[in-house]
Amino acid sequence: MKIRLVHNGVFTPVEEINEAVTPPSEGFYWIDADLDDLAVLQPLFGLHDLAVEDCLTEEEQRPKLEIYEGQYFLVINSIRFDDEEIFLRALNIFLGRHYLITVTRQRINELRSIKPVLLEQEVGSADRFLYHLVDTVVDNYFIVGDRIEARIEGLEEDILMHTNKTHLTQIIGLRSEILWLKKVLGPQRDVIATLNKKDLRLIDDQLQKYFGDIHENAVKIFETFETYRDLMGNLREAYQSSVANRANEIMRVFTALTTIFMPLTFITGVYGMNFPYIPGMHHHYGAVVLMIIMVLLGFGMFYFFRRKDWL
Repeated sequence: MKIRLVHNGVFTPVEEINEAVTPPSEGFYWIDADLDDLAVLQPLFGLHDLAVEDCLTEEEQRPKLEIYEGQYFLVINSIRFDDEEIFLRALNIFLGRHYLITVTRQRINELRSIKPVLLEQEVGSADRFLYHLVDTVVDNYFIVGDRIEARIEGLEEDILMHTNKTHLTQIIGLRSEILWLKKVLGPQRDVIATLNKKDLRLIDDQLQKYFGDIHENAVKIFETFETYRDLMGNLREAYQSSVANRANEIMRVFTALTTIFMPLTFITGVYGMNFPYIPGMHHHYGAVVLMIIMVLLGFGMFYFFRRKDWL
């Protein structure tokens, strides 16, 4: 657990958690905790039992905002994409008048990248810190969205160039990830809308209006992932069309080869009959002449098919 006194974006480490219980003369306390620290934090800050239970549960939590006496409990999801799978990590936030507590199960990049923003904006209140943190989390969705779009474009090029069976697995896997993420984006969009419109005493009225800008970004992200879902459907159709075209190409080659060998098979069939007299059968060079005719016939048909672009 890390305890910091934040004033005008400047961090001052605090050694004792008991110091954070009392409001500071200037600034606010940011307590960055993990799940084990909740046993200490709950009695000191009066964290609600239901909120603590939500933090401790291993099930994925839907984004939500719970209003308790003297504090708010907010759950939003950070996103990470490693080109193969999308990971969501719950960011649990307790907002009080003079403190903000973040509780996470895994490390979240936004908690590290937020520090320069706080310094640049000279943040000195917990509600402003909440605004910049939510804004950073939402902005990261755009970055992940760009990477997913690049992944879709790369997959489309691979399918058009050389289709193979692994492409279908990648399409199904990525589409499932996008649909799963889209289900999370809806509730998260609604939570941000609540931060913008609902009367919240712990958030400054002027600052609350700025959550409307974050809500617009959340709506854009939701619509963007809706587009990605449609693109994945088109990508699957492209894969099936490519497979069908490849099968047609193979069948065309097999048909052409079969057609070339049909007259050759006919000739060998005739000269394989057990008749006493067949033209050229008893000639000294009959077999050589016959082989030359068959070779010329085969190459002639092959050349004809190539001219017609059938092979």
